[in-house]
Amino acid sequence: MKDIAKETERLKKEKNAVILAHYYVNDEVQNVADYVGDSYYLAKIAKESSADVIVFCGVSFMGESAKILNPDKTVLMPDKSANCPMAHMADVAKIEEMREKYDDLAVVCYINSTSELKCHSDVCVTSSNAVKIVEALPNKNIFFIPDENLGRYVAEQVSDKNIILNDGFCHVHASITKDYLGQIKAKYPNALVLAHPECKKDVLDEADYIGSTSGIIEFASKIDSDEFIVCTESGVSCELKKRNPGKKFYFASSNHFCPNMKLNTLEKVLHVLKTGENEVKVSDEIRKRALIPLDRMIEIAK
Repeated sequence: MKDIAKETERLKKEKNAVILAHYYVNDEVQNVADYVGDSYYLAKIAKESSADVIVFCGVSFMGESAKILNPDKTVLMPDKSANCPMAHMADVAKIEEMREKYDDLAVVCYINSTSELKCHSDVCVTSSNAVKIVEALPNKNIFFIPDENLGRYVAEQVSDKNIILNDGFCHVHASITKDYLGQIKAKYPNALVLAHPECKKDVLDEADYIGSTSGIIEFASKIDSDEFIVCTESGVSCELKKRNPGKKFYFASSNHFCPNMKLNTLEKVLHVLKTGENEVKVSDEIRKRALIPLDRMIEIAK
């Protein structure tokens, strides 16, 4: 592993490349990345980077977003088959139906979505800025896609808007149940519960803190508590343990990992740096249309 990491570092400098890794990928990949973060942070870094090559260790919608924001840069995915099922859980026909039904409608698209869905949306959001952006929109009616659970959480925080929910979910967060969480809480009664807003409502109701992946990390790092039950994907433990070596973290599901995120490996990062394979391509038409809601997100979220 040391040799692979060393060779990766050499090639990165040679090709003026930057490695971006989501918190949910394997620890070994996070450890060689230049930047590790959630989807909003990585989208910002991708846009601000002066690198010629972006190696995006995540899932396909992240690579697409990086390419849309950086058309002149080469964006490589360590594994092009790494996908996000939720990113496809909205329908263009349904969006058009909602637009016909409501005159004053904004289609708010979670960044965890395909470039096609972004093309039909008014603004993108992430779990860290969704509430802020929905609050800032002049529209009364909001069609929130694709994640129902995040949409419901936003609706509870922004009560003066009519938020229409879509039938979509993250399979990792949806697998976290109130019953299983109760078992973990009984085992560790002093632990605080930290939950991602992609979790179901009955799980969020049990949480001491609700926030994005980066928010969970910040909260656990700042608060004077030593034990936490974490309701999100297990890859976040890498950064949690790195920042908080004296604290203990337990996960609230027996199925708390994303198999698509775990397709990113150190060997695959090195391979695409060597070969230039798995380049992300987005047509000019798609890029221009999808760029509008992404740029709007970055502008409103400033």
